[in-house]
Amino acid sequence: MSASDRITLSGLRVRGFHGVFPEERRDGQDFLVDAVLTVDVRAAAAADDLALTVDYGTLAEQLAAVVEGEPCDLIETLASRLADVCLAPPGVSAVEVTVHKPSAPIRRAFTDVAVTVRRP
Repeated sequence: MSASDRITLSGLRVRGFHGVFPEERRDGQDFLVDAVLTVDVRAAAAADDLALTVDYGTLAEQLAAVVEGEPCDLIETLASRLADVCLAPPGVSAVEVTVHKPSAPIRRAFTDVAVTVRRP
């Protein structure tokens, strides 16, 4: 396995209803998802065949469905769910998923809150 091959999807913006506060569950907010999948792309590259790699369009839809789906209190939980989706395609050996919550209910000025999970 070529550990240096990666497929990256950055800045996927999806509206979700995650959070511990009632207004987060009621009103929702945008979440941004970054996913870096470790996958050996040599066979796909040699054959020039999408069926031999991860279809990032399909992956984006699957990740969006998770964010739009069942609410959870913590973005740690959401990131873990997203990592499971990323690990499902054949050939994916590891993933790093970051969930950004730029509208988190924080009283101080801030740019972003994010949780990153890595899974082998």
